[in-house]
Amino acid sequence: MHIDTNALISVFSELMSVQFLIALMIGVVGGIIIGALPGLSASMGIALLIPVTFGMSPVAGLTMLAAIYTSAIYGGSISAILIHTPGTPASAATAMDGYQMTLQGRGLKALGTSTICSVLGGLFSAVCLLILAPPLAKVSLRFSSPEYFLIAIFGLTIIASLAKESMIKGLAAGVFGLLLSTVGVDILSGYPRYTFGITALESGISFVSAMIGLFSLSQVMIQVEKMNEKTNKVIGDLRGSFWLTWSELKSIWRTIVRSSIIGVLIGILPGAGGDIASWLSYNEAKRFSKTPEKFGKGHIEGVAASEAANNAVTGGALIPLLTLGIPGSSATAIFLGGLLIQGLQPGHELFTKHAKITYAVIVGFFIANILMGIVGYLSAKYVVRVSTVPSGILGPIIVVLSVVGSFAINNSIVDVYTMAIFGLMGYYMRKANFPTAAVVLAMILGPMAERGFRQSLVMSKGNVLAYYAGRPICIILFVLIIIGLITPILMQRMSKNTNTAIDD
Repeated sequence: MHIDTNALISVFSELMSVQFLIALMIGVVGGIIIGALPGLSASMGIALLIPVTFGMSPVAGLTMLAAIYTSAIYGGSISAILIHTPGTPASAATAMDGYQMTLQGRGLKALGTSTICSVLGGLFSAVCLLILAPPLAKVSLRFSSPEYFLIAIFGLTIIASLAKESMIKGLAAGVFGLLLSTVGVDILSGYPRYTFGITALESGISFVSAMIGLFSLSQVMIQVEKMNEKTNKVIGDLRGSFWLTWSELKSIWRTIVRSSIIGVLIGILPGAGGDIASWLSYNEAKRFSKTPEKFGKGHIEGVAASEAANNAVTGGALIPLLTLGIPGSSATAIFLGGLLIQGLQPGHELFTKHAKITYAVIVGFFIANILMGIVGYLSAKYVVRVSTVPSGILGPIIVVLSVVGSFAINNSIVDVYTMAIFGLMGYYMRKANFPTAAVVLAMILGPMAERGFRQSLVMSKGNVLAYYAGRPICIILFVLIIIGLITPILMQRMSKNTNTAIDD
């Protein structure tokens, strides 16, 4: 399957609509603000604004979510550079050299480097998404129930990597999510399960309400706990030029290219994430640099490596999501929810039947990265002040948006109750270091896994193992599942080695 040029050309009429332009601007500006707020994340931003997409066209709604994703990753660098507090985990490596540049009176230069490299990394990933996704989607044409079951299981292997501290806790959260996904009418028999006589539960638990509660409301509760903690956030001095000189750009272009490639590759791997990509790229930049001793002391190359990589992850993570339905991170797991809400199923149909929508979203993602650079240039000096907004003001705003967003799903108060229950649940899960993203991921992929497995049982006529073994794609997926389970262990070791090398 090649790029559908006719569909690609026809999308530009969609991109000129007022709704699309407004959605794009909301996504970029909202994403930067959310990213600059320490403690918030791209995942939370997407979850909070998914209800807003209900009344939008699929192109406008999905482009807004994609814009939030990439812009929030960039926004994290603003607070990392100016107040030494990474807005997102993906910006932790940026803080090492970015804040040192601020202390040296080069904060504006650090912001300029971050903005330019984030845009270039994001654009590179958008091009990779456009080129790699269509041929990969062709593979899904050969998928049937057994393959969809194994694809869902492969997607669930990301749970192992979402549990940073304990794989047991990650698996427990995933199993809990799978149990929640069984609530509602049975897929094959049509009989209500675990509804306890509540009619509203026959359609299942609203995973959008669950997402808002787990990511947004629980975060407010965590922030309220910290309201009495004294923090000294001093905004760094912004002097110098925002733009890079020609000599500075020449000195870091290799780093930008290398880090962008690393970012896309890490993004494609389920569960790796922007934080691993930024640290790995930072370490590789230091290893290839002619002046490695400058890293950690305000070196522009360190900022370039981290920021090009973490934004390149965004497009890379969308490749397996759009083609195979495998989310590469918690943010893309929630993005998958946005796709399903619009009635779009990942796979070959996105690039055939719904090609116009898919290509419009990819082009919109490309434009979002350019707009992100423009907005970043105009607002970098001021957005960082958002990070000093007291939790007492920010918290009620998020709660109101959460309640309104949950109610808007089905105009049902039950969804608001669901959001509140999952918010409380998410709070205690965070306190106990259980990954909330694992619950959401399992709730989304659970029905797909159940449907595929039960249908394949019927198709196998009692000989399940032989049936699966006789399908080449199933064997490949079995291998990928094993790799998916082993990858988090290897990534943890790689991260430890990287941090050790950086400390040395």
